[in-house]
Amino acid sequence: MVQRSTLGDAMTPRLGSCVALAAILIMTAACSGGDSGSPASGDIWGTKTVAPAAFAQELESATGADKPVVVCVGPLVLYQLGHVPGAVFHGPASSADGLRDLTVWAQTLPRTTSLVIYCGCCPPADCPNLRPAYTALRDLGFKKLRVLMLDTNFNVDWAGRSLPVQK
Repeated sequence: MVQRSTLGDAMTPRLGSCVALAAILIMTAACSGGDSGSPASGDIWGTKTVAPAAFAQELESATGADKPVVVCVGPLVLYQLGHVPGAVFHGPASSADGLRDLTVWAQTLPRTTSLVIYCGCCPPADCPNLRPAYTALRDLGFKKLRVLMLDTNFNVDWAGRSLPVQK
């Protein structure tokens, strides 16, 4: 008879809790990245935003050239835990490497491309990734550029509302 270790069974819930705690700590660290380069009171994207439910519906119904290109500009761990279906990742825009990768990639796209960027680490006013990404893409000449407004974070405002998530 093969006996099963109860130590492994007892550790499984703890391991899951540790992974969840680590993800929360990483998200917190990602949002404390220092000065975002713009006062929190004035968002540079103005009204060029889209709400989560409306965007999920748009993604489901849009086809061909009308389908927006979605870009996650936040930390890799958040992208790996789950992201907007079809989203591409080019690194956190708060890092020089991430911003450089984003702009090199974006230079290959027609300026008429509909782009939607999001981070999801924290509220947009506190996010160290949205402003650099938005500014870089706007300065490259993208006119159909919007920000997915995740008022709290990706988990609460997208996944927590049962909107589709790709892992």
